[in-house]
Amino acid sequence: MPRTPPRPDRSALGRTVTVIVDRPLGSAHPEHPELIYPVNYGYIPGTLAGDGEAQDAYLLGLPGPAARGTGTVIAILHRRDDVEDKWVVLPPDVPLPSDREILSQVSFQERWFDTVLLRD
Repeated sequence: MPRTPPRPDRSALGRTVTVIVDRPLGSAHPEHPELIYPVNYGYIPGTLAGDGEAQDAYLLGLPGPAARGTGTVIAILHRRDDVEDKWVVLPPDVPLPSDREILSQVSFQERWFDTVLLRD
């Protein structure tokens, strides 16, 4: 029986977090090698997402692959057809992207979901 997606939780917006990058920019998805990550992607230790695993996050604004990064949660990608949302994290001193820029950068993966971008 499919789980019902949780209601979007905006409480993370504005929070400073550290992302452990397990899929660096330029790497291939472990199960779908044709999918190459155009941004750094990872998880935030000590948090739980709707799937019971650590909260996943896109770490934007870095010019190359990273192992980790600290920044502010600037948006939440609410997946209306999934049990988990994704956070968008931006390091300090990186210009704030527009909604369109964020959606463009994450479309490689989010295009497979009914995703809505949430910001303050």
